[in-house]
Amino acid sequence: MAFGVKRPELEHWKEAVSRGEIAFLTHYWTDPRFPSVRTVTKVGCSDRKRLAEWCLRHGLNPAYIHEHSSYPHFDLLGPKQKEILEKEQLHDHIRRFRL
Repeated sequence: MAFGVKRPELEHWKEAVSRGEIAFLTHYWTDPRFPSVRTVTKVGCSDRKRLAEWCLRHGLNPAYIHEHSSYPHFDLLGPKQKEILEKEQLHDHIRRFRL
């Protein structure tokens, strides 16, 4: 279950993903499979090749890309989430969600 994201943020992410940009959306999240995880960052891009290359540059397995028809994305969780947000200089995500 997702929460803590505003509609304009979601719309901006969807638009960027649709344009083939690498886009980031962080929000609060709860899933019984991951009881210690409270946030997720969705890294999306409609250009699946570009998204797969992004994953490889960050040491992530592109096989875990969620093949959503309009908004393919990779979910970042846990320590890797913060590590990549720092590399991408998305400090506002880190501060806002206290990562």
